[in-house]
Amino acid sequence: MPILCDRLLKLKEMFNSKFGSVPKFYVRAPGRVNIIGEHIDYCGYSVLPMAIEQDMLIAVEPVKTHVLQLANTNPLYPDFSTSANNIQIDKTKPLWHNYFLCGFKGIQEHFGLSDLTGMNCLVDGNIPPSSGLSSSSALVCCAGLVTLTVLGMNLSKVELAEICTKSEHYIGTEGGGMDQSISFLAEEGTAKLIEFSPLRATDVKLPSGAVFVIANSCVEMNKAATSHFNIRVMECWLAAKLLAKHKCLPWEEVLRLEEVQAKLEVSLEEMLLITEDTLHSEPYSPEEICRCLGISLQELKTQILSPNTQDVLTFKLYQRAKHVYSEAARVLQFKKICEEAPDNTVQLLGELMNQSHVSCRDMYECSCPELDQLVDICRKFGAQGSRLTGAGWGGCTVSIVPADKLSSFLANVHEAYYQRSNRSLVPEKQSLFATKPGGGALVFLEA
Repeated sequence: MPILCDRLLKLKEMFNSKFGSVPKFYVRAPGRVNIIGEHIDYCGYSVLPMAIEQDMLIAVEPVKTHVLQLANTNPLYPDFSTSANNIQIDKTKPLWHNYFLCGFKGIQEHFGLSDLTGMNCLVDGNIPPSSGLSSSSALVCCAGLVTLTVLGMNLSKVELAEICTKSEHYIGTEGGGMDQSISFLAEEGTAKLIEFSPLRATDVKLPSGAVFVIANSCVEMNKAATSHFNIRVMECWLAAKLLAKHKCLPWEEVLRLEEVQAKLEVSLEEMLLITEDTLHSEPYSPEEICRCLGISLQELKTQILSPNTQDVLTFKLYQRAKHVYSEAARVLQFKKICEEAPDNTVQLLGELMNQSHVSCRDMYECSCPELDQLVDICRKFGAQGSRLTGAGWGGCTVSIVPADKLSSFLANVHEAYYQRSNRSLVPEKQSLFATKPGGGALVFLEA
């Protein structure tokens, strides 16, 4: 923890310089790397992330006014202030302070409060932004815990995670809850299987003979600033409805692909067969979806599609469903292999990670040329498995590397991907690093 102590002391000094006072407390929330289980949390399926050591820190001082003053140690992020009792979140502009406002508003609305005290907050983060390591959700979670602490209220970690998941939707991202759950429920030394409805976390002991290495493609992708992410959510939603209709289930009530499996009481392997039989690989037009469901185009647009997907001309339902059901199966296989720990554990886990990347690239189409190149380089220099992690379309890869190959792996990947281009301008600590499972969100009373 010495690095964290140094950061807290530095944050205290900067806070005093900014606000002319000292913080009353500090809150920390970690970023995360999703080892396997991409784009399936919002479909109702379990995922397997771990918290990383990089985090968001906020120094806080409650004030008697009703003004919320936010500042950031990074000069790229301008100061912001607003009334604590009139929180407005602009979905069209994913500015840094809006993520703080999401967490603040989520707690405010959960308790039904209208007369909130103000606060001065200074934010410091060392999670690379727009890298798929959940810097935005860590800020939402940090803000939620800050607000709860200022109010002197209590909630369980599960309740906090659920509130912060819902409140991040204020900014227009229809995520499923993995990021917020691991940020609160993480424990040092173990990855977690995160299950939903009800939310719970189970320890998954990772193999001792391997390390997980994060490599940043240096392609930034802010999922709230693009429709890619929300279109995928809608394609999964529509696929679930068409599968349910085909199987004579009450499709109007079905929102997630997991619900179809649960209602049919079949295995994931059987769901893959049903998907093959029911959906065609050619993209669906809105008109064809309407014919399949027996509804009008107006009903589709007003009752099913979200405002930011109403003008989409084609939906790839077969590909998205195939990815989700196969990826959900890989998560369960990954956990089983970790539990059974055969001699070739690292190789088997690596194969699952490689399959996951292929599915993300080909079926979910959330990779990009730089991520594919980085994955290939990581495998070439000793990773048993490598895949994109996070939403994709940029951001990071995660690789499983035998511990005895780590130093040569880092040197070779650094030379092959970063030094041969201007990517080496990115600080190495933010571009390529080994990580181990870190702990969850915390409140510190003094620095």
